[in-house]
Amino acid sequence: MRIGVYPGSFDPVHKGHIHIVRYLLKKEIVDRVLIVPTGNYWEKQDLTPVGDRIAMLEIFANEKIVIEREANELPYTYQLMRELKKRYPQDELFLILGADNLLRFDQWREYGELLQFPFLLIKRNGIDVEKEMQRLGKTDYRLLPLKEMDISSTYIREHFHDYEAVRDMIDIRVYRYLKKLHA
Repeated sequence: MRIGVYPGSFDPVHKGHIHIVRYLLKKEIVDRVLIVPTGNYWEKQDLTPVGDRIAMLEIFANEKIVIEREANELPYTYQLMRELKKRYPQDELFLILGADNLLRFDQWREYGELLQFPFLLIKRNGIDVEKEMQRLGKTDYRLLPLKEMDISSTYIREHFHDYEAVRDMIDIRVYRYLKKLHA
């Protein structure tokens, strides 16, 4: 089985995240997507509690969209991929990343280990993916032909109280969850 591993803060999950997941499944690029909301980690602090982010993601879960509930507190992506490789030894794991991560990818902890996995990349901020992949010496990747979406989780968090401001960015069920969370 081909499993796409999609780590991130998902604070909150928005329509862009779900569009990527559904695209990968619809185009049969992967058979399943494992969404991994990460705990607080070296680059991001003060995230919404991971249990709440998991609950928001569960709105979209089905047999092909699986929400990780156990490895969320691992601080580094290489630890996550090690754990998942143990859990799914017969499956092919693909790492799903926004192309903006490539700019500093060689600063990630144990990034060489992560280069062993094929990448599925999402266009971001005009990043020259081919140039960055050459710099990293990586050839097994696929740039998804998705239109860049101008959606910001930060903007959503800052404006969640105004549904009109965020309605095109998040699912109504996620919006309702956020409203309850911050009531």
